[in-house]
Amino acid sequence: MQLTFIGTGDAFAAGGRYHSCMMLRAGREAMLVDLGGSAMLALQRAGIDRRTIATILFTHYHGDHFAGLPFFILDALFVSQRKTPLTIAGGGDVAARVRALMEATYPGFAERPKPFDIRYQSVAPGPPVQLGAFAVEAFPMVHDEAAGPCQGYRISHGGKVLAVTGDTTWTEGLLPLARGADVLVAECGTVLYPSPVHLNLKQLTERRADLAARRMILTHMGPDMLSHDGPLPNAEKAHDGMTVML
Repeated sequence: MQLTFIGTGDAFAAGGRYHSCMMLRAGREAMLVDLGGSAMLALQRAGIDRRTIATILFTHYHGDHFAGLPFFILDALFVSQRKTPLTIAGGGDVAARVRALMEATYPGFAERPKPFDIRYQSVAPGPPVQLGAFAVEAFPMVHDEAAGPCQGYRISHGGKVLAVTGDTTWTEGLLPLARGADVLVAECGTVLYPSPVHLNLKQLTERRADLAARRMILTHMGPDMLSHDGPLPNAEKAHDGMTVML
């Protein structure tokens, strides 16, 4: 299983980074986790064949994680000439969220006939859901329920496990999410600032041993985290274009 960080920026694109987007690839099949507003530009610049992306899985519905979807669908219709089905997954009524976003950005386009099927899959805490080649287990996170349900995911394939926090402040639900994962991708907005909606480095440092993942990679970083050159808690910083083999 190959993980590529397409975009690692926060909502403000700190450091000139693209909005949140990761790509998981298993063989010839790929899945995106989040697709923020500027992520299509990153996909284009990386030369990624969007037709190989079978699934897009959303952690929540804020624009820096979700707003790239209309451009992906337009590209699929007019540029990539997609013919194969696309699965769009996430918490709650993902179909209603997508229709509202499409109507806000390109009125009437959601109902336009397309040469490929769009399939919607709601993912909720409980038994894992199979999304193509990947088994996905959801965990409730604490961020902004107006843009939720906000969820982290354990994504498994071929005996390897990737854990993704999405956006969240500290919650004990992070522990079962991270436990035993080969890689934990954790958002880390700031070094010390105690945000009610985001994690910070101090929290992750103090609880790193409890986050029993083999490797932890930090993303969604603000300016002070990007410039921080002090010690990290058995962790490393992601950057746009970074690729990791699980």
